[in-house]
Amino acid sequence: MTFKHNHHHYSKKDIARIATEAMIERGLEPEFPDAVLKQLERIDQAADDDHDPTIFDLTDLLWCSLDNDDSEDLDQLTACQVLKNGLVKIFVAIADVDALVKKGSPIDDHAHINSASIYTSARIFPMLPEKLSTNLTSLNQDVDRLAVVTEMVINHDGSISESHIYRAKVRNHAKLAYDAVSDWIEHKAPAPEALSSVKGMNEQLLFQDKTAQILRKRRHEQGSLDLEIFQPKAIFDGEKVIGIAQQVQNRGRQLIEEFMIATNECTAKFLAAQGNASLRRVVRSPENWLRIVALAKKYDEQLPSQPDSKALSVFLAKRHQADPLRFPDLSLVIVKLMGSGEYIVEQPNAEPIGHFGLAVQDYTHSTAPNRRYPDLITLRMLKAALQNTPPPYSNQDLKLLAEHCSQQEDAARKVERRVRKSEAALLLSSRINQTFDAIVTGSSASATWVRILEMPIEGLLADGEPNLDVGRRIRVRLVSVNVEKGFIDFIQNY
Repeated sequence: MTFKHNHHHYSKKDIARIATEAMIERGLEPEFPDAVLKQLERIDQAADDDHDPTIFDLTDLLWCSLDNDDSEDLDQLTACQVLKNGLVKIFVAIADVDALVKKGSPIDDHAHINSASIYTSARIFPMLPEKLSTNLTSLNQDVDRLAVVTEMVINHDGSISESHIYRAKVRNHAKLAYDAVSDWIEHKAPAPEALSSVKGMNEQLLFQDKTAQILRKRRHEQGSLDLEIFQPKAIFDGEKVIGIAQQVQNRGRQLIEEFMIATNECTAKFLAAQGNASLRRVVRSPENWLRIVALAKKYDEQLPSQPDSKALSVFLAKRHQADPLRFPDLSLVIVKLMGSGEYIVEQPNAEPIGHFGLAVQDYTHSTAPNRRYPDLITLRMLKAALQNTPPPYSNQDLKLLAEHCSQQEDAARKVERRVRKSEAALLLSSRINQTFDAIVTGSSASATWVRILEMPIEGLLADGEPNLDVGRRIRVRLVSVNVEKGFIDFIQNY
């Protein structure tokens, strides 16, 4: 095996090019067409409907945004109030992207084609031009923006006793990031400056955290699945890749996750109560349930013969405790067996399909109209219902949109996965012939796959003992990488 491409030093630019090529291959549009740029030139300020009496002024509420360190496209703000009876009222504001991006305009047409922003570490391909998504339609700090607000009263047991949805003007008083807020909540670090400088904001967040944990506990009791999926991300220093980091699940992320799932439920119920169909993100009850049962049997665990998310949840929790090292690999197998989520049209009086075990990674951004097209569709449906005007989409429109968005989301995921492989190959390109501890993650008659433990990277075991058991720990030596194709080859090191 010879190591090719030695003469070419790959950099961030190459990874961005590989990402662009992968998008085109999958029927996505990496660049904005001219019509979009022309429309963009005419937009020079954020929307404001000052004359509309149905829009409440909530700019004084202590709103904050909580997102990734590098996120500039802010879709949601949260705030809360403690009521006389000790219950907490949660407010979630979602950016009113539709106020600037009208249905059927060139910007909307392009957003429809890609259906989502696509995030790769070397280049982000935003669904909406950045002049909008990170500025004029983003809920940025210290600016007034239009939003749709969902207000929910949370009971002590985590159930939602009432919810109201309305349009409002909001103002983000603190732009915060997950990890720093989590460290503060868990007493590992002092409060970040943006938090401590706003009077009363820290009490706000502690109440929000406490409420989110109550919501989370209730969801887990009802059988929500806790999966650990590796979503590694390359870290660049200028043009050079210097590492691959794994996103950690923490209290900050959980806070937003829980509030978004709750908002999503309230939104769907509201549209159904109005007699409107809605676009829902579902994971159908797994057809491969018996294969999941057989998998559990290998661990001497008995799952019921009918799909049961509660039983699966208990099994996963046990495995996570028994073998944290191999849990990500087990999670991935379960996710594959469950099948990926899809968008469907739910009729107001039909039996809801729901979301098997609320596999959370599908729900996280159901409230992100800057980043996901189905959310922009839902926003338009909501606004029409609030204004008592006919829905902007017919049931037939929604059906076609659901199929299209499911397909494009799948394409986007494949692009992101494809680019992660090239990033991993690039990071390892300077470590040819080094040895690593690894775990066998997959094995078939034709190939064996291993994941090294030093960082979340998987590759092919080019030669080694035949029929190695999945889960077995071995030493491997890196023999070649191909950044262009995203190939990484190891051999067993005896």
